[in-house]
Amino acid sequence: MRNLGNPSTADGLYEVIDGHLQITAPQPPAHQAAIVALMIKLKSTCPPHLRVAVDSLGFRPTPRHTFHPDLLICPAESAGPVFTPRLSLAVEVLSPTTRVTDVVHKRALYERFGVPSYWLVDPDRQELTVLELARGHYICQAVIQYEESHRVDLPFPVDLSPAEFLG
Repeated sequence: MRNLGNPSTADGLYEVIDGHLQITAPQPPAHQAAIVALMIKLKSTCPPHLRVAVDSLGFRPTPRHTFHPDLLICPAESAGPVFTPRLSLAVEVLSPTTRVTDVVHKRALYERFGVPSYWLVDPDRQELTVLELARGHYICQAVIQYEESHRVDLPFPVDLSPAEFLG
């Protein structure tokens, strides 16, 4: 069995959900390009009390749950060497093989574990969906189309346009 401390390999991505190992197939280069471009955008405006991570840090809210969002932001003080128990933002880039997991299953799990903000990047539709937690449930704050721009406040104020990271 592979070391789950390094969740991303040529064979795919490893996550633990309710104690069960889940493996996601490797994603196409456009998927990774969107993640890197969004990471650069967020890192350039991220306040020092938060950390932006791609692949280097997982979300482990309980011993039976280990997630590896495509991109995450967490409080700096909770960022361990491999995992964080708290997230400020989880971002998933949708693909044909992950769409149901990201839109339905992970949304419910991030909601359950109190992740304040969840973004879904959809390269096929060229849009970004911004969800925020309110009274234990995600509420859609915006669906931003490719060339539109929208200012989000969570996890920190930043102007977003999908054209910046889906281009």
